[in-house]
Amino acid sequence: MDFVARTDRPYQRTPDSPRQDSEGLTGVKSLDIETTDSQILSFETEPSRYLHWKLSLEGPLARLTMAVQEDHPLKPGYQLKLNSYDLGVDIELHDAVQRLRFEHPEVRCVILTSNRDRVFCAGANIHMLASSSHGFKVNFCKFTNETRLAMEDASLRSGQRYLAALNGTCAGGGYELALACDKIVLVDDGNSAVSLPETPLLGVLPGTGGLTRLVDKRKVRRDLADIFCTVAEGVRGSRAREWRLVDAVCPKSRFAEEVLRQAQELAAASPARATAGVRLPPLRKRVGANRVDYDLVTLALDRSTRQATLTVRGPAAQLPAESTSLRELGAEWWPLKAFRELDDALCHLRVNEDTLGLVLLKTEGDLNGMVSLDKVLEELKDDWFVGEVRLLMARTLRRLDLTARSFFALVEPGSCFAGSLYELALAADRSYMLDDPERPNAVALTAMNGGAFPMSHGPTRLQTRFLGEPEKPEQLLKDARFYNPSEALEQGLVTVAADDIDYEGEVRMACEERLSLSPDALTGMEANLRFPGQEGCDSKIFSRLSAWQNWIFQRPNAVGEKGALTLYGKPERPSFDPRRT
Repeated sequence: MDFVARTDRPYQRTPDSPRQDSEGLTGVKSLDIETTDSQILSFETEPSRYLHWKLSLEGPLARLTMAVQEDHPLKPGYQLKLNSYDLGVDIELHDAVQRLRFEHPEVRCVILTSNRDRVFCAGANIHMLASSSHGFKVNFCKFTNETRLAMEDASLRSGQRYLAALNGTCAGGGYELALACDKIVLVDDGNSAVSLPETPLLGVLPGTGGLTRLVDKRKVRRDLADIFCTVAEGVRGSRAREWRLVDAVCPKSRFAEEVLRQAQELAAASPARATAGVRLPPLRKRVGANRVDYDLVTLALDRSTRQATLTVRGPAAQLPAESTSLRELGAEWWPLKAFRELDDALCHLRVNEDTLGLVLLKTEGDLNGMVSLDKVLEELKDDWFVGEVRLLMARTLRRLDLTARSFFALVEPGSCFAGSLYELALAADRSYMLDDPERPNAVALTAMNGGAFPMSHGPTRLQTRFLGEPEKPEQLLKDARFYNPSEALEQGLVTVAADDIDYEGEVRMACEERLSLSPDALTGMEANLRFPGQEGCDSKIFSRLSAWQNWIFQRPNAVGEKGALTLYGKPERPSFDPRRT
């Protein structure tokens, strides 16, 4: 079964937005979107609309073939030569990874390869990076990082292994894509090499976790990694295997056979799952001048104050509690629907609304309904569909953790900050709770707060909150119940509980103060405070890379008039400021 890229209808616009491919939004507009701004980027697509990937299914194997159309970049001004990629290419990859998990649970190994002879992938398009704003570069790297982490998450938790079949030269972000796979097979044709040439050629770092995966995941020796990362032409053949840069090298005559053999081995070692998946239809998304509306999520935008309000509406009190019924609901089941919408809203906020610095997190609904839903999520966690929904919820919450915005949770009467939705309050930088005796208000913990949604560095948000009281999360979860404002404050579950006289003023003053501070300083401060404790490979990728790349992307040695990134592809050589900082 093949899903073949269609170029006759790369995206669909509303009647009042008739622009075509020349506007540079090819392949990424939502199938069901109303918008007043034709420049808004959407993170939704589906296989029949892919321009740059071909997805084919072969029983327990799937094949994702990179077939980048160089004349269809996300924005005009560059060509995607040699299977180089931009955000549009990676949006399709993100969709494929997620869709395989839900729609094709029978797949146990995904082969990542290229349709080009002697070229796997040249990495992120350099001319795209050089011509993009600083903010876009950083958010592009962040999204590609999250997509590769989703591949590793699929391998670790969903049993869908990934094998990179490098049928040609693999450079920069292309090799970082391969590093996200479980195994790497490189063709041995005397020419094909793997490389991370960003430092010697561009004066920047590999943007998608390559340095961390090299030494943490593949355990390449530090001295060999040092040579590898400073030699632009890379390493090929048996030396690449000896240095642990790849798992196998194979002559071209036997390459396809060896790839299939290794893929079958990976599939055989992965547990069998369901044979029928759950379809992921397009989101119902309506983009207006000052708001983005989904069925269960609303993103209200106040650009004059640089604030946004993100509201999630909770589930109904009575929902199905049997796995068969849940699969019949499919993408309409509340947790899958709500968190798909929340994930899209976060991506929209990052790329389309970069001036909004503070997000107020709100929920609406019945606390009892949320608690009942969490009971189902916990009791049926071994069901593959419920398990995948839980994992998607966890990935979405991690995307929130990694979003460079200040988040304040507002717990008000009518909220449903319980269990899974209380994770939003735990993820927030602060939480404010209204204490009005005449209007009942509460938060609640459930078993879902005990480990279903680990952060990037491993612990739960509850454990991270009480790092200095390691016994407290377990105590709270043993006595999981509703907490009124005074109890929630006493137990440390909210930051501030204010009465009806002071609440509005306290929130207003906190927002005004936050927005008066340096956005750059806030980004660094929040990133340091959100991830206390020991690091894992995932968090290292973001804590090290995001901070350093954010800095390097603004330095003259990279992006100045004589910087390496600026002069890439030109006859003039870069000129570096020799001072080390």
